[in-house]
Amino acid sequence: MQLQNVLAVVLGGGRGARLYPLTKLRAKPAVPLASKYRLIDIPISNCINSGVTRIFVLTQFLSASLHRHVYRTYKFDVFSGGFVEILPAEQTLTRADWYQGTADAVRQQLQRFLSRGPEDVLILSGDHLYRMDYSQFIRFHRESRADVTIAVLPVSAADAPRFGILHTNDEGRIVAFREKPQGAEALEGLESRHGDERPYLASMGVYVFRMDVLVRLLEEISGDDFGLHVIPAAIESVRVYAFPFDGYWEDIGTISAFYEANLALTRQDPPFDFYDPHRPIYTRSRFLPPSRIDGCRLERVVVAEGCWLYDAEIEECIIGLRSVVRPGARLRQVVMMGADFYEDDDEKAENRRLGRPHVGIGQGAHIERAIIDKNACLGQGVVIRSHEGEPDREEEHYVIRDGIVVIPKNAVIPEGTTI
Repeated sequence: MQLQNVLAVVLGGGRGARLYPLTKLRAKPAVPLASKYRLIDIPISNCINSGVTRIFVLTQFLSASLHRHVYRTYKFDVFSGGFVEILPAEQTLTRADWYQGTADAVRQQLQRFLSRGPEDVLILSGDHLYRMDYSQFIRFHRESRADVTIAVLPVSAADAPRFGILHTNDEGRIVAFREKPQGAEALEGLESRHGDERPYLASMGVYVFRMDVLVRLLEEISGDDFGLHVIPAAIESVRVYAFPFDGYWEDIGTISAFYEANLALTRQDPPFDFYDPHRPIYTRSRFLPPSRIDGCRLERVVVAEGCWLYDAEIEECIIGLRSVVRPGARLRQVVMMGADFYEDDDEKAENRRLGRPHVGIGQGAHIERAIIDKNACLGQGVVIRSHEGEPDREEEHYVIRDGIVVIPKNAVIPEGTTI
């Protein structure tokens, strides 16, 4: 199937407030994932593995590290015709606004898309964890003679209020759509899989539009969001179909969702497979040395390259790039993102002069149910315990969300601190 006439547009510009403080210094799609990747690697890798190699990434908020990662990672041969191009929000002679929503972001860049002459436009989110063959998605879209096709996931009544829920006829055409319906009355009449434990079909926020239809809809509809404005209006005026997807899919939109999706990768049979030899997830090559592990007890741990782990007990953890865990430390259910650099002797001497801990986990630290962002310095004997069931709060050096302690990027936790 011809995919050279397909453009992929990855939406990566939102504030990501629900992922704070991981998004305090970076865009949500730039948040590290699974020890060595970033969220943006998922949709871009899905595109490459599907044969969709003309990709735009739309950015806006705290996007410097996202831009750096994309530019360093995704480089195509000049003869291939493929590219990954970043389109940041920008002021023009006719408009000085930022992107006002997902649909508005695409609307503001329509001329750039049209200049590429695509037949179809694949619109993706930059913060979902899943693996999909978009070539099958696009084939379904074309064979159905659809104007718009939405990837859908079966969900239970309990999960339905988190999503846009749609209802299809026998042909798979969408005939009704409600955004995040609350309560049994709002769900009435939306069952698409009667008698099933997951009777409702939820939008995954993954769309294929015919290019001419996308242009017309964005010109006719004043709303700025696909889920709230464009999709409901499209169902009333054009042919909108549902593409069924029943694999693993997770919206990494909150601290708890991010934490649980990472820890799930430590299971014997993880729900998402980063080891698939035919459909790899790509990321930046960093040319780091192999990890050194000396005298440790490790159980269900994912360890990235470039780490130093000494005489520690580590259970059910994600250990990120260049992580340092010192003797006597005990980590349980910790997502540790690692560091952007190694400290040299002069930097360590300066740390000792200032009484500041080195980057990484200090000797004898005991840490449970926590997220440790990059470059954090945790001193000797630091204790972090679970705060499950306690209210959210923000302190000077840490944040508690959903009972999980989050140590922000570059934070310094002095020795002997108990959280």
